[in-house]
Amino acid sequence: MTKKGPHHHGNLQEALIDAGLALLRESGQTGLTLRKAAARAGVSHAAPAHHFNGLSGLRNAIARRGFEMLLESLRAAERENGNDSQPDPFKRLTVRLQAYLKFCDENEPLFRLMFAEATHADPELKRIAMDCYRILHKSCRPFTNGRNTLEVEHAVWTMAHGYAVMRMNNPRPNAPAPTPPFENLLRLLLLPPDPDR
Repeated sequence: MTKKGPHHHGNLQEALIDAGLALLRESGQTGLTLRKAAARAGVSHAAPAHHFNGLSGLRNAIARRGFEMLLESLRAAERENGNDSQPDPFKRLTVRLQAYLKFCDENEPLFRLMFAEATHADPELKRIAMDCYRILHKSCRPFTNGRNTLEVEHAVWTMAHGYAVMRMNNPRPNAPAPTPPFENLLRLLLLPPDPDR
């Protein structure tokens, strides 16, 4: 009789994705292999072949899960204090981008894998990533003021994504001054100068 692994209700694909996420958290991308994911899920090393087209298939599935998690984080931020009933559009945008930065901080190895996989993603991964981007698109609309909408979105996205990556890659322990708060930089980008600041 075959010994059952720790996955439940026969959902081996989800169990392997969960195992891959755990390996990412513990060891980063170098620690993620099909063999280790199978061992973590309690199945034979050949079992993942029935669900994924090699390691790239597992990585793609984990990236999809990551974008689903990010989308839920962004929607939760909207529900809690940044939804469309918030009268201040700058506050709405800031809340959503702070949720993005928080997700990056808390899921660094997953974040790196998500954007590595997004460059050659399957249609489902692209769809979920675009759902995340639409939240940014909606939040940037009030700041176009006759400017090219796409350029405003790209400027905001570049700042948020770049800020997250810089913080991950270079914590600046010996910097002469701390990194300015993200909200201050966003204010410089989008709002007219405040004479009282």
